[in-house]
Amino acid sequence: MAKELKVNELAPKSAVEEISVKVIKVSEPRNVFGKDGMSHKVSDVLVGDESGTIIMTLWDNSINKVKEGETINIKNAFVSTFKGSMRLSLNKNNGSITVSEKEIENVNTGNNMSDKVVEEERRSYSSYGRKPSYRKRY
Repeated sequence: MAKELKVNELAPKSAVEEISVKVIKVSEPRNVFGKDGMSHKVSDVLVGDESGTIIMTLWDNSINKVKEGETINIKNAFVSTFKGSMRLSLNKNNGSITVSEKEIENVNTGNNMSDKVVEEERRSYSSYGRKPSYRKRY
């Protein structure tokens, strides 16, 4: 059996095969327009374990799968950055959330991984078009 992943081990651009977290707070869903041009509901959900917390971004029907106080198992997710902040997100095609039989009693809310500023690499395209070059944001 693989070592159980903890929130404080998450890093930008990492794939998350499986992690168990407790739902601390679910924000009121807001409407946004996606890259597909359609209107979607999105909610920021604070989740965590004994090692720390992170904001998980949930879209549309996934929002209804979580309730504050529940411990959930997340499968097939990834860590992205949004405005310099780490976020946990489900893979669109095969990500899943299920209620865990195991309880997480104590959550370390003092170590919010989403509060740490992450340097993002921005893609900028040369005037010739096709070839991206990378530079760090300061």
